[in-house]
Amino acid sequence: MYDPTCAYACCDVISGYQLSCSVVEDEAAMGGMSGMSGPMIMTPPSCHATDDNFLHSMAYCISTHCHDVSLTRLEHYWEYFLVGRSPKQPTPKEPYSIALLHADPPPKTIVDSQALLNTTTLVDEELYLGAYNSLLLCEETDTSQTNFGLAILITGAAIPVACSLLRFIPFPQTLTSRFNAYFIEPPLFGRRHRTPLRNLAIMPTRGQAMLIAYSFMINIIFSSVGYPLAMPNMWYPTKHDELMSYVRNRQGVLSFANIPLLVLYSGRNNVLLKITNWQHSTFLLLHRWIAIICTIEASIHSAMYLHKYLVKGSYYSESALPYWIWGVVATLSFTIILPASVLPLRQKAYNLFLSSHFALAFIALIACYYHIYKRFGNQWGYETWIYIGFAFWAFDRLVRFVRLARNGIRRADITVVDENNIRVDVPGVSAQGHVYLYFPTLSWRVWENHPFSVMGALIAQEPEKTPSVTTSEEVPKLPVIDVEKIEEEPASPIESSISSQSTTKPLFKTGLTFFIATSGNGIRSILHGKTRLPVLVESSYAGSSLDELCTVPNCIVIAGGVGITALASLLRTRGSAVRLFWGSRSQALVDAVRSALSPGVLEPSIIGEISVGKRLDLRSILEREVLEGSETAVVVCGPMGMADEVRAIVCELGQKGRVVKLVDEAFSW
Repeated sequence: MYDPTCAYACCDVISGYQLSCSVVEDEAAMGGMSGMSGPMIMTPPSCHATDDNFLHSMAYCISTHCHDVSLTRLEHYWEYFLVGRSPKQPTPKEPYSIALLHADPPPKTIVDSQALLNTTTLVDEELYLGAYNSLLLCEETDTSQTNFGLAILITGAAIPVACSLLRFIPFPQTLTSRFNAYFIEPPLFGRRHRTPLRNLAIMPTRGQAMLIAYSFMINIIFSSVGYPLAMPNMWYPTKHDELMSYVRNRQGVLSFANIPLLVLYSGRNNVLLKITNWQHSTFLLLHRWIAIICTIEASIHSAMYLHKYLVKGSYYSESALPYWIWGVVATLSFTIILPASVLPLRQKAYNLFLSSHFALAFIALIACYYHIYKRFGNQWGYETWIYIGFAFWAFDRLVRFVRLARNGIRRADITVVDENNIRVDVPGVSAQGHVYLYFPTLSWRVWENHPFSVMGALIAQEPEKTPSVTTSEEVPKLPVIDVEKIEEEPASPIESSISSQSTTKPLFKTGLTFFIATSGNGIRSILHGKTRLPVLVESSYAGSSLDELCTVPNCIVIAGGVGITALASLLRTRGSAVRLFWGSRSQALVDAVRSALSPGVLEPSIIGEISVGKRLDLRSILEREVLEGSETAVVVCGPMGMADEVRAIVCELGQKGRVVKLVDEAFSW
């Protein structure tokens, strides 16, 4: 940043002199800038690059203060940074070594700082020390806050990975289950996690609360430490002013450092989803809290700078500068996003929230970049945090596009199951887990999409029989299933001469099946009145949390309504080693799901209870089915109240010593 510091300190002192080629402008020519008194001296880089007195004074100052710096480093500084940092700036007319030779005989006096520099001068040692302290401590604090930002970013990605890897360590099962039941799975307060607290916010689990608390704690610590102070200081008259400056800048850098995490956690294609076994809803919850931290720090940064220039009396001139305007745009965008993202708005006007959220977030990132660019150019690397954020965003969008484009435009066949549910079949697409469906003809908002769990990847079709006649001169086309019979029982000449056969087409074809609840407003309700629509399929997003249940000896599946669709793959893969408890308001939905599942999936041995029109007695089910002395996985997908009740009961059983693992399959607003 300022390396070598001694050379930059010399430049800070000597560059303040008026040179013979400097331009003197009065206050009126400067636009009447507030706080200016008398003429303003402007010395362009070309003047510094060619003025002999400036070059010789600089060379002598560097030679007497940079004893421990190699000549190579000094020559590099001289050529590239003596007159500034602009990529198009002029080069000094002579190298450092030549300028030092021309500074002989050595200067004996210090030219007054208000006078014209018309000879080689010594530097005022007190001014030099003030400049040296300013530059050295500025570089130290800047290095510290960069390291702090990297720590926030790295730990924000590493902690989820490290926590997820703990599942591979063979801790005693009883200890693990009891620990999760006390410290990970329960809500932080109360008994509700999925059900919003006063319909305003989601109560995090205790495990999620630990991560949120860590994010706040590390940002508070990094905002409070690492502020070296020293006097004299060329930039600040008091240590208080110096400290306030460092705090202002630290808040801005930390706010920037949280932006990559903010973008990473929000993405569907977040690489942490692949590495860990965490659900997208957990990362979305962390995304919201990181957004609060980022906005608080941006607001503190802006408020402290506003106070500084109001006290200084130069607010009106400073606020007219481009960097200030872009900073205001960035801070306002962040502060508007927070109230515009509250849960009631997300639930009642999700499409409005999604569009405004995307637009404001994009504006905020662009404004952050130009805030730095207009203030510092690309000198200090603060914009790197914005580049990382845009890289995460671009990666997520690119992968979305690839997932979408590879399936092309498909056809969705819609069948009404009952007044609250429909079945949607999309032929020709294969996927697992869940997908995002776009129905571009239903609204002018063609980007609108919704996640749906895949019920099955094969669609049943009616068998079609086609009569055919073969003669003795033709080679009969025999079905594969009859090959062994033909080898054992050769056909008679009469039977082979003329035969009438029927060719049966396959009973299943590749395609996706979804069951969708259509109650409420929006796209789901509109689908209820349609029979066939073009659809775009963004697939597939497999649920990693279900993949790990194959090693658990006992598995209890609890579903509510169309929540059965998210658990269909588990029912297929585990066979008889699973017990299903399904509550549905509609018998028609139960029948439709039975017909959509592969034959033999819903065997009597699998079905624990299918309750139509009444609530499942979850407590008695879990207390009976979660066996003592054996590990049991409880998977729930259904209404918020059902999921919270299952969570509370499972935690109680785990606290009593049962070995139980909870998997809550849920999409988050």
